[in-house]
Amino acid sequence: MHSQQPVTVIGLGPMGQAMALALLGHGHKVTVWNRTPSRADALVERGAVRAASVEAALAASELVILSLTDYDAMHTVLEPAAGALPGRVLVNLSSDTPAKTREGARWAAGHGATLLAGGVTVPPSGIGRPESSTFYSGPRAAFDAHRPVLEALTGTDYRGEDPGLAALFYQLGMVMFWTSMLSFWQAVALADAHGLSADDVLPHAVQTMSSMPDFLSFYARRIDAGEHGGDVDRLAMGLASVEHVLHTNADAGVDTALPAAVADLFRRGVHAGHAADSFSSLVELMKRPPAWPGGKPGARRPRDGV
Repeated sequence: MHSQQPVTVIGLGPMGQAMALALLGHGHKVTVWNRTPSRADALVERGAVRAASVEAALAASELVILSLTDYDAMHTVLEPAAGALPGRVLVNLSSDTPAKTREGARWAAGHGATLLAGGVTVPPSGIGRPESSTFYSGPRAAFDAHRPVLEALTGTDYRGEDPGLAALFYQLGMVMFWTSMLSFWQAVALADAHGLSADDVLPHAVQTMSSMPDFLSFYARRIDAGEHGGDVDRLAMGLASVEHVLHTNADAGVDTALPAAVADLFRRGVHAGHAADSFSSLVELMKRPPAWPGGKPGARRPRDGV
Protein backbone atom coordinates (compact mmCIF):
# COMPACT_ATOMS: atom_id res chain seq x y z
CA MET A 1 0.00 0.00 0.00
CA HIS A 2 1.22 3.50 -0.88
CA SER A 3 0.11 4.98 2.44
CA GLN A 4 -0.52 8.72 2.44
CA GLN A 5 0.28 9.08 -1.27
CA PRO A 6 -1.43 12.29 -2.38
CA VAL A 7 -4.35 11.85 -4.76
CA THR A 8 -6.72 14.50 -6.06
CA VAL A 9 -10.31 13.74 -7.04
CA ILE A 10 -12.10 16.30 -9.21
CA GLY A 11 -15.84 15.80 -9.59
CA LEU A 12 -17.89 14.67 -6.60
CA GLY A 13 -21.01 13.11 -8.00
CA PRO A 14 -21.93 9.67 -6.60
CA MET A 15 -19.00 8.02 -8.41
CA GLY A 16 -16.45 10.64 -7.38
CA GLN A 17 -17.68 10.47 -3.79
CA ALA A 18 -17.29 6.70 -3.75
CA MET A 19 -13.78 6.92 -5.19
CA ALA A 20 -12.64 9.52 -2.70
CA LEU A 21 -13.98 7.43 0.18
CA ALA A 22 -12.21 4.32 -1.11
CA LEU A 23 -8.92 6.21 -1.37
CA LEU A 24 -9.32 7.60 2.12
CA GLY A 25 -10.00 4.10 3.36
CA HIS A 26 -6.66 2.98 1.93
CA GLY A 27 -4.77 5.69 3.77
CA HIS A 28 -4.18 8.12 0.93
CA LYS A 29 -4.09 11.85 1.40
CA VAL A 30 -7.06 12.94 -0.70
CA THR A 31 -7.68 16.43 -2.01
CA VAL A 32 -11.10 17.07 -3.54
CA TRP A 33 -12.70 19.76 -5.67
CA ASN A 34 -16.20 20.18 -6.99
CA ARG A 35 -17.97 23.07 -8.65
CA THR A 36 -20.49 22.94 -5.79
CA PRO A 37 -18.19 23.03 -2.72
CA SER A 38 -20.77 21.62 -0.33
CA ARG A 39 -20.53 18.23 -2.04
CA ALA A 40 -17.16 17.84 -0.34
CA ASP A 41 -18.51 18.36 3.19
CA ALA A 42 -18.92 14.69 4.11
CA LEU A 43 -15.52 13.82 2.63
CA VAL A 44 -13.82 16.60 4.56
CA GLU A 45 -15.33 15.16 7.74
CA ARG A 46 -13.66 11.86 6.80
CA GLY A 47 -10.26 13.50 6.34
CA ALA A 48 -10.20 14.83 2.78
CA VAL A 49 -8.82 18.29 2.02
CA ARG A 50 -11.13 20.67 0.17
CA ALA A 51 -9.22 22.61 -2.50
CA ALA A 52 -10.21 26.23 -2.88
CA SER A 53 -9.71 26.13 -6.64
CA VAL A 54 -8.97 23.78 -9.51
CA GLU A 55 -5.40 25.13 -9.56
CA ALA A 56 -4.98 24.21 -5.90
CA ALA A 57 -6.47 20.77 -6.50
CA LEU A 58 -3.99 20.11 -9.33
CA ALA A 59 -1.07 21.42 -7.33
CA ALA A 60 -1.83 19.09 -4.42
CA SER A 61 -1.09 15.80 -6.21
CA GLU A 62 0.74 14.34 -9.15
CA LEU A 63 -2.12 11.85 -9.60
CA VAL A 64 -5.45 13.50 -10.43
CA ILE A 65 -8.60 11.42 -10.85
CA LEU A 66 -11.39 13.00 -12.88
CA SER A 67 -14.97 11.85 -12.34
CA LEU A 68 -16.91 14.15 -14.65
CA THR A 69 -19.73 13.78 -17.15
CA ASP A 70 -17.55 13.61 -20.26
CA TYR A 71 -14.45 15.07 -21.91
CA ASP A 72 -16.17 18.36 -22.67
CA ALA A 73 -16.57 18.75 -18.91
CA MET A 74 -12.86 18.00 -18.48
CA HIS A 75 -11.98 20.83 -20.84
CA THR A 76 -14.43 23.20 -19.13
CA VAL A 77 -12.93 22.49 -15.71
CA LEU A 78 -9.23 22.23 -16.56
CA GLU A 79 -8.62 24.69 -19.39
CA PRO A 80 -8.78 27.76 -17.10
CA ALA A 81 -6.20 26.02 -14.88
CA ALA A 82 -4.00 24.66 -17.68
CA GLY A 83 -0.92 26.33 -16.19
CA ALA A 84 -1.05 23.85 -13.31
CA LEU A 85 -1.14 20.76 -15.54
CA PRO A 86 2.57 20.10 -16.29
CA GLY A 87 3.79 16.94 -14.60
CA ARG A 88 0.32 15.75 -13.68
CA VAL A 89 -1.09 12.30 -14.48
CA LEU A 90 -4.76 12.72 -15.25
CA VAL A 91 -6.84 9.57 -14.82
CA ASN A 92 -10.05 10.45 -16.60
CA LEU A 93 -12.78 8.02 -15.61
CA SER A 94 -15.47 9.98 -17.44
CA SER A 95 -17.54 8.31 -20.14
CA ASP A 96 -17.06 9.43 -23.74
CA THR A 97 -16.21 8.20 -27.21
CA PRO A 98 -12.81 6.77 -28.19
CA ALA A 99 -12.30 9.74 -30.55
CA LYS A 100 -13.01 12.30 -27.81
CA THR A 101 -10.70 10.36 -25.47
CA ARG A 102 -7.81 10.41 -27.94
CA GLU A 103 -8.38 14.13 -28.50
CA GLY A 104 -8.32 14.65 -24.74
CA ALA A 105 -5.04 12.75 -24.44
CA ARG A 106 -3.45 14.99 -27.10
CA TRP A 107 -4.77 18.08 -25.33
CA ALA A 108 -3.31 16.93 -22.00
CA ALA A 109 0.06 16.15 -23.57
CA GLY A 110 0.08 19.58 -25.16
CA HIS A 111 -0.15 21.06 -21.66
CA GLY A 112 2.57 18.87 -20.18
CA ALA A 113 0.28 16.29 -18.57
CA THR A 114 -0.20 12.57 -19.13
CA LEU A 115 -3.67 11.16 -19.58
CA LEU A 116 -4.72 7.66 -18.58
CA ALA A 117 -8.21 6.91 -19.81
CA GLY A 118 -10.53 4.68 -17.83
CA GLY A 119 -13.88 3.01 -18.16
CA VAL A 120 -15.48 1.95 -14.88
CA THR A 121 -17.67 -1.11 -15.36
CA VAL A 122 -19.57 -0.88 -12.06
CA PRO A 123 -21.90 1.64 -10.37
CA PRO A 124 -20.70 3.63 -7.33
CA SER A 125 -21.68 0.75 -5.04
CA GLY A 126 -18.98 -1.37 -6.71
CA ILE A 127 -16.14 1.02 -5.94
CA GLY A 128 -13.69 -0.28 -3.36
CA ARG A 129 -14.30 -3.90 -4.26
CA PRO A 130 -11.40 -5.82 -5.83
CA GLU A 131 -13.79 -8.02 -7.81
CA SER A 132 -15.02 -4.91 -9.65
CA SER A 133 -13.10 -3.81 -12.72
CA THR A 134 -12.08 -0.71 -14.66
CA PHE A 135 -10.60 -0.62 -18.16
CA TYR A 136 -7.48 1.53 -18.53
CA SER A 137 -5.47 2.62 -21.55
CA GLY A 138 -2.69 5.09 -22.25
CA PRO A 139 1.03 5.19 -21.46
CA ARG A 140 2.02 1.91 -19.82
CA ALA A 141 4.65 3.53 -17.63
CA ALA A 142 2.09 5.86 -16.07
CA PHE A 143 -0.34 3.01 -15.52
CA ASP A 144 2.30 0.80 -13.88
CA ALA A 145 3.47 3.64 -11.65
CA HIS A 146 -0.01 4.36 -10.30
CA ARG A 147 -1.61 0.94 -10.46
CA PRO A 148 -1.36 0.32 -6.69
CA VAL A 149 -3.40 3.47 -6.06
CA LEU A 150 -5.93 2.71 -8.79
CA GLU A 151 -6.49 -0.75 -7.32
CA ALA A 152 -7.93 0.93 -4.23
CA LEU A 153 -10.88 1.75 -6.50
CA THR A 154 -11.42 -1.51 -8.41
CA GLY A 155 -9.45 -4.23 -10.10
CA THR A 156 -7.57 -2.92 -13.15
CA ASP A 157 -7.79 -4.16 -16.73
CA TYR A 158 -5.10 -2.46 -18.86
CA ARG A 159 -5.92 -2.56 -22.58
CA GLY A 160 -2.96 -0.88 -24.26
CA GLU A 161 -1.18 2.34 -25.10
CA ASP A 162 -3.92 3.73 -27.35
CA PRO A 163 -5.89 6.00 -24.99
CA GLY A 164 -9.10 5.28 -26.90
CA LEU A 165 -9.12 1.57 -26.06
CA ALA A 166 -10.51 1.93 -22.55
CA ALA A 167 -13.38 4.04 -23.88
CA LEU A 168 -13.97 1.53 -26.67
CA PHE A 169 -14.23 -1.44 -24.32
CA TYR A 170 -16.45 0.56 -21.99
CA GLN A 171 -18.79 1.48 -24.85
CA LEU A 172 -18.86 -2.13 -26.06
CA GLY A 173 -20.24 -3.04 -22.66
CA MET A 174 -22.72 -0.17 -22.71
CA VAL A 175 -24.08 -1.22 -26.12
CA MET A 176 -24.99 -4.57 -24.62
CA PHE A 177 -26.06 -3.32 -21.20
CA TRP A 178 -28.50 -0.60 -22.26
CA THR A 179 -30.05 -2.65 -25.04
CA SER A 180 -30.42 -5.71 -22.82
CA MET A 181 -32.03 -3.71 -20.03
CA LEU A 182 -34.41 -2.05 -22.47
CA SER A 183 -35.43 -5.49 -23.68
CA PHE A 184 -36.40 -6.33 -20.09
CA TRP A 185 -38.33 -3.07 -19.74
CA GLN A 186 -40.17 -3.99 -22.96
CA ALA A 187 -41.01 -7.42 -21.58
CA VAL A 188 -42.25 -5.85 -18.33
CA ALA A 189 -44.45 -3.39 -20.24
CA LEU A 190 -45.91 -6.26 -22.28
CA ALA A 191 -46.44 -8.36 -19.16
CA ASP A 192 -48.13 -5.44 -17.38
CA ALA A 193 -50.58 -5.09 -20.25
CA HIS A 194 -51.62 -8.67 -19.51
CA GLY A 195 -51.92 -8.23 -15.76
CA LEU A 196 -48.49 -9.61 -14.84
CA SER A 197 -45.85 -7.88 -12.70
CA ALA A 198 -42.12 -7.55 -13.21
CA ASP A 199 -41.65 -10.04 -10.40
CA ASP A 200 -43.94 -12.50 -12.18
CA VAL A 201 -41.74 -12.56 -15.29
CA LEU A 202 -38.39 -12.25 -13.49
CA PRO A 203 -37.60 -16.00 -13.32
CA HIS A 204 -38.28 -16.39 -17.05
CA ALA A 205 -36.19 -13.29 -17.79
CA VAL A 206 -33.26 -14.58 -15.75
CA GLN A 207 -33.46 -17.99 -17.44
CA THR A 208 -33.51 -16.34 -20.86
CA MET A 209 -30.54 -14.08 -20.10
CA SER A 210 -28.62 -16.99 -18.55
CA SER A 211 -28.71 -18.79 -21.89
CA MET A 212 -26.98 -15.92 -23.69
CA PRO A 213 -23.32 -16.86 -23.04
CA ASP A 214 -23.75 -20.07 -25.05
CA PHE A 215 -25.23 -18.15 -27.96
CA LEU A 216 -22.49 -15.53 -27.81
CA SER A 217 -19.73 -18.15 -27.89
CA PHE A 218 -21.34 -20.10 -30.72
CA TYR A 219 -21.92 -17.12 -32.99
CA ALA A 220 -18.66 -15.28 -32.19
CA ARG A 221 -16.61 -18.11 -33.69
CA ARG A 222 -18.77 -18.27 -36.81
CA ILE A 223 -18.73 -14.50 -37.29
CA ASP A 224 -14.93 -14.34 -37.05
CA ALA A 225 -14.75 -17.14 -39.63
CA GLY A 226 -17.17 -15.32 -41.93
CA GLU A 227 -19.67 -18.18 -41.67
CA HIS A 228 -23.27 -17.01 -41.97
CA GLY A 229 -24.75 -20.10 -43.56
CA GLY A 230 -28.36 -20.94 -42.84
CA ASP A 231 -27.58 -24.39 -41.47
CA VAL A 232 -28.67 -23.52 -37.91
CA ASP A 233 -31.09 -20.64 -38.37
CA ARG A 234 -32.36 -18.48 -41.21
CA LEU A 235 -32.94 -14.76 -41.27
CA ALA A 236 -36.32 -15.15 -43.00
CA MET A 237 -37.59 -17.20 -40.07
CA GLY A 238 -36.06 -14.70 -37.67
CA LEU A 239 -37.97 -11.91 -39.41
CA ALA A 240 -41.22 -13.81 -38.93
CA SER A 241 -40.42 -14.19 -35.23
CA VAL A 242 -39.55 -10.54 -34.58
CA GLU A 243 -42.67 -9.45 -36.46
CA HIS A 244 -44.71 -11.67 -34.14
CA VAL A 245 -43.01 -9.89 -31.24
CA LEU A 246 -43.85 -6.52 -32.77
CA HIS A 247 -47.49 -7.46 -33.37
CA THR A 248 -47.87 -8.88 -29.87
CA ASN A 249 -46.72 -5.59 -28.38
CA ALA A 250 -48.91 -3.56 -30.73
CA ASP A 251 -51.95 -5.70 -29.88
CA ALA A 252 -51.28 -5.08 -26.18
CA GLY A 253 -51.26 -1.33 -26.74
CA VAL A 254 -47.74 -0.76 -25.43
CA ASP A 255 -44.92 1.27 -26.98
CA THR A 256 -43.45 -0.50 -30.03
CA ALA A 257 -40.38 1.66 -30.77
CA LEU A 258 -37.88 -1.00 -29.66
CA PRO A 259 -39.44 -4.09 -31.32
CA ALA A 260 -40.12 -2.00 -34.45
CA ALA A 261 -36.43 -1.06 -34.65
CA VAL A 262 -35.45 -4.73 -34.34
CA ALA A 263 -37.94 -5.77 -37.03
CA ASP A 264 -36.67 -3.01 -39.32
CA LEU A 265 -33.11 -4.32 -39.03
CA PHE A 266 -34.25 -7.85 -39.89
CA ARG A 267 -36.20 -6.55 -42.93
CA ARG A 268 -33.11 -4.69 -44.14
CA GLY A 269 -31.16 -7.92 -43.94
CA VAL A 270 -33.75 -9.79 -45.97
CA HIS A 271 -33.88 -7.01 -48.57
CA ALA A 272 -30.08 -7.17 -48.79
CA GLY A 273 -30.33 -10.79 -49.90
CA HIS A 274 -29.67 -12.63 -46.65
CA ALA A 275 -33.06 -14.33 -46.23
CA ALA A 276 -31.52 -17.81 -46.47
CA ASP A 277 -28.50 -16.93 -44.33
CA SER A 278 -28.14 -17.03 -40.55
CA PHE A 279 -29.40 -13.98 -38.71
CA SER A 280 -25.75 -13.45 -37.72
CA SER A 281 -25.43 -11.99 -41.25
CA LEU A 282 -27.02 -8.86 -39.81
CA VAL A 283 -23.64 -8.02 -38.30
CA GLU A 284 -22.38 -7.35 -41.83
CA LEU A 285 -25.10 -4.71 -42.27
CA MET A 286 -24.30 -3.24 -38.88
CA LYS A 287 -20.64 -2.80 -39.80
CA ARG A 288 -21.59 0.05 -42.12
CA PRO A 289 -24.00 2.96 -41.67
CA PRO A 290 -27.37 2.94 -43.44
CA ALA A 291 -28.27 5.45 -46.12
CA TRP A 292 -31.15 7.45 -44.71
CA PRO A 293 -33.65 8.88 -47.21
CA GLY A 294 -32.57 12.33 -48.28
CA GLY A 295 -29.10 12.05 -46.78
CA LYS A 296 -25.73 10.47 -47.34
CA PRO A 297 -24.80 7.15 -45.70
CA GLY A 298 -24.12 7.60 -42.02
CA ALA A 299 -25.67 11.06 -41.84
CA ARG A 300 -27.64 11.76 -38.69
CA ARG A 301 -31.32 12.33 -39.08
CA PRO A 302 -32.54 15.63 -37.64
CA ARG A 303 -34.07 13.99 -34.55
CA ASP A 304 -31.00 11.88 -33.74
CA GLY A 305 -29.64 14.66 -31.56
CA VAL A 306 -26.08 15.80 -31.07
